[in-house]
Amino acid sequence: QWKALMGTDPSFCTGDDLPVETVSWGQAVDFCGKLSLKEGRKCRLPSEAEWEYSCRAGTATPFHTGETISTDQANYDGRQTYGGGKKGVFRDGTADAGSFAPNAWGLHHMHGNVWEWCGDWYSEYPRGDTTDPTGPASGDRRVSRGGCWINFPAVCRSANRAKIVPESWNFHTGFRVVRVLE
Repeated sequence: QWKALMGTDPSFCTGDDLPVETVSWGQAVDFCGKLSLKEGRKCRLPSEAEWEYSCRAGTATPFHTGETISTDQANYDGRQTYGGGKKGVFRDGTADAGSFAPNAWGLHHMHGNVWEWCGDWYSEYPRGDTTDPTGPASGDRRVSRGGCWINFPAVCRSANRAKIVPESWNFHTGFRVVRVLE
């Protein structure tokens, strides 16, 4: 989809069914803008709160799969374990879209594979309980979620977050598109 719309493939890992990666936050936003024009429907990056809500899919555990995760369920560095899980494989690259079972809401690859840009600027969470927190109006780092194929499973937890310079285009950073319902 990226190649068809943008005309190039910047990815480190190449293949028609692999997620695009090695894209900056701005490039991800540009893609969403072009996709919006093409489809006639607004598309954008998810907010950080939307991303985590979607990842959890109604669960309250570290992963939508439960208290632990395996490399049969997600693409991460399986040479390390989490929460009593078993060791698994290290695939040394991204996995094809849809190659692991989706979460309860039908979303694939929420844990691992590629880090996913979010729309929010990064800041520390406010103290106390918060519902649907939003990032500040400006900043110097953007939120990225999900972990990736080179990360240990703890980094791929539903609640884990990263702060990345938006101009960065690391070989393990991609994005997920939200189609706005009208």
